[in-house]
Amino acid sequence: MLGIPLGLITANAVEWVFHKHVLHDMGRDRKSFWAFHWHDHHRSVRKNGFLDEDYRHPPLTWNAQTKEVAALVAGAAAVTPLMPVAPFFVGTLYYCAWNYYRVHKKSHLDPEWAREHLPWHYDHHMGPNPNANWCVTRPWFDHVMGTREPMENRRPA
Repeated sequence: MLGIPLGLITANAVEWVFHKHVLHDMGRDRKSFWAFHWHDHHRSVRKNGFLDEDYRHPPLTWNAQTKEVAALVAGAAAVTPLMPVAPFFVGTLYYCAWNYYRVHKKSHLDPEWAREHLPWHYDHHMGPNPNANWCVTRPWFDHVMGTREPMENRRPA
């Protein structure tokens, strides 16, 4: 049962590291597979007040949403060999991958919901510093790493 809290902590750490170092650092290079995040997702969200229209459609075309799903499935597949020795850990990581997609999609289809339930993610996209607030599901590792920067005046007038 120790695998459950370890899985939650691991997933949040991976979320932080992957978002910062892969999606942003590597993703700034237009030739990178990861460029979709910075050049498509961030641009769309800033342009449309946090809304990302790609999430309105099933992930059947090769766009930012589909690449996100592919990365989550690949991550889940990578930990599957651990299932016989750490079933609760792997099961928790599977849950976290599903939850990440669910929460991320919901946030970019309902900006008001995101503003209320994921303010750290809203701040990442709409705040003045896109190089902060790396976590999506929970801000734990942003607090641990000192990268949580709350945006002033997040609420509309």
